[in-house]
Amino acid sequence: MPHATALADRAIAILGKLVSFDTTSRLSNLALIDWVEAYLAEQGVAARRIVSPVGDKANLLASIGPAVAGGVILSGHTDVVPVDGQPWTSDPFVLTERDGKLYGRGSSDMKGFIALSLAAAPLFREGLKRPVHLAFSYDEEVGCFGAPEMIATIARDLPRPALCIVGEPSLMKAVGGHKGAAFFRVVVSGREAHSSQPHLGVSANMAAVELLAALTALSVDLAAKADPASPFEPKGTSLTIGRIDGGTAANILARRCEIVFDVRAEPGDDPLVVLAPFVARVADLDARLKARDPEAGATFEVLANVPSMAPDNGAAEAFVRGLTGDNGPVRAVPYAAEGGQFQGAGFSTVICGPGSIDQAHQPDEYVDIDQMRQGAAFMARLAETLRAG
Repeated sequence: MPHATALADRAIAILGKLVSFDTTSRLSNLALIDWVEAYLAEQGVAARRIVSPVGDKANLLASIGPAVAGGVILSGHTDVVPVDGQPWTSDPFVLTERDGKLYGRGSSDMKGFIALSLAAAPLFREGLKRPVHLAFSYDEEVGCFGAPEMIATIARDLPRPALCIVGEPSLMKAVGGHKGAAFFRVVVSGREAHSSQPHLGVSANMAAVELLAALTALSVDLAAKADPASPFEPKGTSLTIGRIDGGTAANILARRCEIVFDVRAEPGDDPLVVLAPFVARVADLDARLKARDPEAGATFEVLANVPSMAPDNGAAEAFVRGLTGDNGPVRAVPYAAEGGQFQGAGFSTVICGPGSIDQAHQPDEYVDIDQMRQGAAFMARLAETLRAG
């Protein structure tokens, strides 16, 4: 394809710039947004910021082509996971080529797709009959907090797009569904006392063991109920306990114990429904602890609840398969993405992006140069298709 080689080279150069911005979710992404906004302005494309409530982060929304319905959303998140404590062999914020691979934090997840979208902007400006909408979000990695307001803006202010392509790493294959991701925190409060006098206090740790056992049992029960025909791997809704933090010393009754856990729900499962018996158990423990000491108790908190994306074999998947020539089986992935949020707003949605999720969140994260070339060919075909209407 005549445009694909130059587009791939341009995308790799842009990827190097995007990787150089440390957009770990705990930090601001505004320096990257500034750069992308300026780049698009050079291409004659106006962009709109949708700023976070605090003002330290922003989504960026830009439309290229005619202001008509039937366009295509290209969705990507600008934030990345931390590199703290990971044994990188090169600077994670300097894109480094070795043996046909491009190493750097976010190279696969998912700045590679954003770089391809930006590199294709000149092609998208050449006579499209249907528009492309670039939708770049913040805080996906910590709960998909940035995308909802941007999705609402698209639904409210733009001519109705036909479909959304979320560029999570999928080896440039169409992925029709993903699990949800819900994160929860339970805090058990006790009363400190000398460990030789347990009758004078309440151990938060010992009370929390009851809840840990309940979560473990629920996890086993969910695995046993998994549908063997599920397209997901692992099959079924899963629950894992990610963090336990409690107590100060062996000879002090713990004043506080915190449990953080997640539920990865298949489409059709509501994590809050799954957890309803557990939430009731927390409330029961809270009442029992308060009866022992008014300072004691237990609380349950929802930290994030990212919806799943149900495989629907809809317009988005058919469109992407047409561009890629992908005739493979229906694919579904266990990780969460913003796809469920777009689908929940009524947009037919599919995942398709360069790189492998197996490389995401790892030290020495990389995207293969060949994947960037495949992504460039995809963008060139997308431009051709939208020029044809």
